[in-house]
Amino acid sequence: MSLNCKISGLKMRKAKEPLRGSNCGWKWKRLLLFVWVLVAAIGFGLYLFSGVFVKKMEVNGICEDDSLVLVEQFNASKDLLHELASSFFESDQITTLKCTKQLGNDMSTKHEISCSLKVSYHEQNVEMWGQCPMHDNKASMGHASEDNDIQKVCILALFIIAICSSILCLWTNRKDKMKTKEHTRSSGKWMKKLLVLFVLFGVTLSIWLFWYLNEGIQLRRKETLASMCDARARMLQDQFNVSMNHVHALSLLVSTFYHGKQPPAIDQKTFGEYTERTSFERPLTTGVAYALRVRHFERDKFEKEHGWTIKKMETEDQDQTLAQDCDPANLDPSPVHDEYALVILSQDTVSHIVSIDMMSGKEDRENILRARASGKGVLTSPFKLLKSNHLGVVLTFSVYNTHLLQDATPEQRITATVGYLGASYDVPSLVDKLLHQLASKQTIVVNVYDTTNVSAAIRMYGPDEIDTGLLRINNLDFGDPARKHEMHCRFKQKPSPPWNAILASGGVLIITFLLGHIFYAAINRIATVERDYRKMMELKHRAEAADVAKSQFLATVSHEIRTPMNGVLGMLQMLMDTNLDAKQLDFAQTAHASGKDLIKLINEVLDQAKIESRRFELEAVPFELHTILDDVILSFSTKCQEKGIELAVYVSDQLPEVVVGDPVRFKKIITNLVANSHKFTHDRGHIFVSVHLAADVSRTTDMKDDMLRKILNRSKLNLACDTLSGLPVVNRKKSWELFENLSCKDLINGSEKIKILVTVEDTGVGIPINAQNRIFMPFMQADSSPSRNYGGAGIGLSISKRLVGLMDGEIGFVSEPGTGSTFSFTAVFLKKEACSVDNVLQQYHPTVSEFRGLKALVIDQKDIRAEVTKYRLQRMGISVEITSSFDSAQSYLSESDSSGFEVILVEQEVWDNENGLEFLRGLKSSTKLFLLVNSINPTIDELQSANLVATFVEKPLRLSVLISCFQETLPLGTNRVATLRKQSTLGNLLRDKQILVVDDNIVNRRVVEGTLKKYGAIVTCVDSGKAALQRLKPPHSFNACFMDLQMPEMDGFEATRQIRRVESLVNEQIKSGEVLMELYGTRCHWHTPILAMTADVIQATDEECMKCGMDGLVSKPFEEEQLHSAAACIFESG
Repeated sequence: MSLNCKISGLKMRKAKEPLRGSNCGWKWKRLLLFVWVLVAAIGFGLYLFSGVFVKKMEVNGICEDDSLVLVEQFNASKDLLHELASSFFESDQITTLKCTKQLGNDMSTKHEISCSLKVSYHEQNVEMWGQCPMHDNKASMGHASEDNDIQKVCILALFIIAICSSILCLWTNRKDKMKTKEHTRSSGKWMKKLLVLFVLFGVTLSIWLFWYLNEGIQLRRKETLASMCDARARMLQDQFNVSMNHVHALSLLVSTFYHGKQPPAIDQKTFGEYTERTSFERPLTTGVAYALRVRHFERDKFEKEHGWTIKKMETEDQDQTLAQDCDPANLDPSPVHDEYALVILSQDTVSHIVSIDMMSGKEDRENILRARASGKGVLTSPFKLLKSNHLGVVLTFSVYNTHLLQDATPEQRITATVGYLGASYDVPSLVDKLLHQLASKQTIVVNVYDTTNVSAAIRMYGPDEIDTGLLRINNLDFGDPARKHEMHCRFKQKPSPPWNAILASGGVLIITFLLGHIFYAAINRIATVERDYRKMMELKHRAEAADVAKSQFLATVSHEIRTPMNGVLGMLQMLMDTNLDAKQLDFAQTAHASGKDLIKLINEVLDQAKIESRRFELEAVPFELHTILDDVILSFSTKCQEKGIELAVYVSDQLPEVVVGDPVRFKKIITNLVANSHKFTHDRGHIFVSVHLAADVSRTTDMKDDMLRKILNRSKLNLACDTLSGLPVVNRKKSWELFENLSCKDLINGSEKIKILVTVEDTGVGIPINAQNRIFMPFMQADSSPSRNYGGAGIGLSISKRLVGLMDGEIGFVSEPGTGSTFSFTAVFLKKEACSVDNVLQQYHPTVSEFRGLKALVIDQKDIRAEVTKYRLQRMGISVEITSSFDSAQSYLSESDSSGFEVILVEQEVWDNENGLEFLRGLKSSTKLFLLVNSINPTIDELQSANLVATFVEKPLRLSVLISCFQETLPLGTNRVATLRKQSTLGNLLRDKQILVVDDNIVNRRVVEGTLKKYGAIVTCVDSGKAALQRLKPPHSFNACFMDLQMPEMDGFEATRQIRRVESLVNEQIKSGEVLMELYGTRCHWHTPILAMTADVIQATDEECMKCGMDGLVSKPFEEEQLHSAAACIFESG
């Protein structure tokens, strides 16, 4: 307490210190800081997104340039391009050439064509947009982009300098004023955090800036290399495909004019001259030859006709075969094979291979076999060509004697094969020729590889590779799926250091450290104040920790007290059931009542401690709203009668009869609010508790609740009729206008949630304006002086607010001094299964059905109070009419039917002897008149003695009071329903039932045993979970089990799980027929009801018990109502 006083005194002294200086300059500088930050954020955003826009423009420009180059290189229009695409559809290399025309007003036609080539690689498809022959223009674009980056870095540096300068200026001003402001006591902590965040931000920004600029340089370098390499690969592949198409055409020529004519129209001379004259169409080939297919049985005949001997291609000296002066006469005859591929026609450059069997070579034989089976061009592995001594490849096409369809089978192709046409390619010459066409030939190094054998790739062109950083690999498709080729591209020189990125990031880093040093020096100047603040906060945290420890200790001790109290109350109850004389029974009853009061006190302390220690848990049980509110009225009826206060409750008919939630805590909230209203309300005032559906309050139209409509639309001109007591009240709408949400339509486990609004209205003294902001603080009162008029600890509203928060609700109030206060809160509950009003009333009030069909007239001049009375009577099934005076009631009676009204209820304020006596003379003898009074006085006794009124009904009205008065007065005949005592009902439920009680505490076992035996049960007790497991192993004769939860060795949860596991195993064996049902008695399904017993009603919730297989829960000490409810759940069905 002394610590709190010291802290409070320190705060008061700080608050009383005068503030020096003016805040005007500080406000303007904050505005300047905000403007600078806004401008910097916009600039930085433009800086970030400008790179994206530049990228998009560069891509569009590249595509447009590629389209222009395509048109300029080939001089092709759009129609010609489409015609070219259609001619390639039959090829396996190019399957899609798509040209689109893009709209533009300022662009010429040749700029509006973009191309898309889709190249099929048999295994995968690679789609290349804008891949048309082009010149390398990346270098100029790279220089422009680098200049743009330099400009952006300069702009970014300017923004950073401007922001840091503004922060430094404002920081210096704020540093001088920190001692004059109360909230700056914690400045040291957040300033250090700000400094760390600033330095981390600066370092991160410099790293990111270096990474961003360097990535941009690397990306442009990578894009340049990729574009250049793609162009070279594309051109090489296209040139090879063109030459391959010419070779294919030559094979068709041979098929037509050599095999299609008899005698053949082509001989060696004609073939040599034709191939020599058309060699310009095949600039990449060194020679073309045709080999005839000769089977073994035709060999002798063929050699005699031509005077040749079929020679073997290979000799002991492999290089001799490929030499320029190779003489076929020196070659050995070809060995015997099934067939031969004899060269009979050749270009003059390769005339030395005439008469050689091309199938005598192993690799050539495999290529020929693949070519005739597939019908496509087949390539050999690289080898040295004649004359140039370069590495090249041989392309082989099969020649057929008939036209074959595209889907011809390999057998059909082999049968139709008559020969083979081959052409050799000089790959290095081809690549050199293509590279000379490009302006940037010297920029990169190009290598071409045969990668058919990945582990031993063959370099077909280019020098030895030197690692210069980036490597671009492009796959080349030369038409043979069995051969794989790649083009490797590298820059000739390694990249230079990214000086732009280094300088820009280094500048940002230097600025960051300089400003960080300035900030650090400023923070050190207020270190003393910061240390004092930390000491004070440490003391505060210790006090809070002590408070939490106290609350936890209180919660634990309160729980432990309940266990021995169970024994005390149980033994007292058993003592009262014995034969005691009157004095002894009075002593026992007094002790038992005191014990129950102690239990209630313990529960309240437990709730408070649980809330403070954050261990509070709400129950979820079904309850009736009307019953809870009637209990609240019963608690305050005597107190309100003594002060002459009107107390009434109204529950909207739009709410369900039964909801699922925590009734005890819900009742506690309403009780606290009503107690608060009662304490501050003087004589002749009122307290009005109304419960409505929260969603109805937000409706402006179509409001279904008539009472709510009257309350919200009450007129200030007729307050005598628009309020419960006629006194003015505050506008209750303001009490919930700050609520965030008044509707609730979510689902929890399939049940719909409902949000209700409870309002407590009073006509008390009201809350002072200066005290309204602390009304929900614990131990705070509106008047905290020692001479205050109203007592109390000041904790009720604080607990109510916390409980409302746990119920997912909100609480608010409106108060006007001299007028009164209105508190409103919302709470969320679950809807229970649909049940009618009759069923609910029959359960809670069985005698209410005898009043159904009666007619009643209410005479009251206040509309709200008359509606409350009408609501009470309609709950009993009585038809109600309302009138405001005896005169209007008389006319009402004359207009009614012959049966008239059985009941007339007159408000005490309306009654006067003259008009009242005159009104009574006109009533039928069967009509009973009831007078509604706040308290009994001599005048009321005189009226009842003179038989002028049947009886009086004391307010506040409750359902049980009305039922009792009507039963005593009205002639209801012999149809009255007799109310059965719960003891007999509980006895009927438990009589002759064999129940097993499991508890490790012998006193608790005796209490439970005595309680159950009192109602006729046969009880067996065990002291552990293991013993219960043995007793409840099927077959057994127990009808139920009461299981304690907290036991040593095996607690109630684990014991229940094992019992359910054993029962499930037995049920499966019976169902499958593994065991006979007779072995387990007459039961075909084993499930012993198990009820949990615990003194901790907070932690051992229904959810935890149901999860382990229990059927219900009863708390210690036992209450008869609770025991009856639990027993009914498990025995009524039987």
